[in-house]
Amino acid sequence: MKPLALFSLAALTAFGLASCGKDDNKSGDAKLQIRLTDAPGDFRAVSLDVQRIELHINPENDPNGWQTLPFTPQAINVLDYVNGRSALLVDTDFDPGTPQEIRLVLGPNNFVVGRDGQQYALKTPSGQTSGVKLQLQNVTLTAGQTYQLLLDFDVAKSIVERGNGNGNNPNERYLLKPVIRVVAQDLNGAIRGTVSPAAALPQVLAIRTSITRADTFSTMADAGGAYQLLSLPAGTYTVKYFPTTSAPSGQNRYQDATRTGVGVTNNATTVIENVNLQP
Repeated sequence: MKPLALFSLAALTAFGLASCGKDDNKSGDAKLQIRLTDAPGDFRAVSLDVQRIELHINPENDPNGWQTLPFTPQAINVLDYVNGRSALLVDTDFDPGTPQEIRLVLGPNNFVVGRDGQQYALKTPSGQTSGVKLQLQNVTLTAGQTYQLLLDFDVAKSIVERGNGNGNNPNERYLLKPVIRVVAQDLNGAIRGTVSPAAALPQVLAIRTSITRADTFSTMADAGGAYQLLSLPAGTYTVKYFPTTSAPSGQNRYQDATRTGVGVTNNATTVIENVNLQP
């Protein structure tokens, strides 16, 4: 049989699994962990109704290779997992092998809470029983090793606004078109810093400029003005800051800012000094 219909997925190019060392799992098994983290958008909450997580272990064209992983269906507010925090979704022993892809199956109860405090349903173009399928390449689960897979959900790119809603139903204001990066855990570069005023709540974009085709990674500063971008490939970045709120009356307006020539190396965190968005 064919896999379930899929969301339109603009997956980025960085992906994979990485060995994290020995573990106390059963002899002959590998250990697999799957975590979810978030690059947030301008919402108070983004709740995903995750029902199943499946792994495909046979050759790509074999429809019988899907295995359901041990996971308790649950609603996950992805905005709870930003700036280095992640949700552990799966932690299990697994037969050694070469998985081909992973699939998240969502239920019908996905929603966002906007800055206005209103809850809006998240609709999917391909139907509420669709699966989010992510390709894996050159991945081998080896006996006695622990592998960690990080799903980096980009809220800002994944939620598409439909103006005032769908016809006469203003609740159908947003579409869910997931953009998820599958990150290899051996990509350990990071950028962190702060902005002021924190009330500007800027979106932060890190654009890797040292390759022919630019990669863009995004997050938002938290209520204290701190931000962090994890699992970045090494290279030279331009970091841009875009305020998402307006300054109070009588104050200078919040302004965009840019930092260029930001170097990132593996196994190190690059710290950017505080960026003032209200000069």
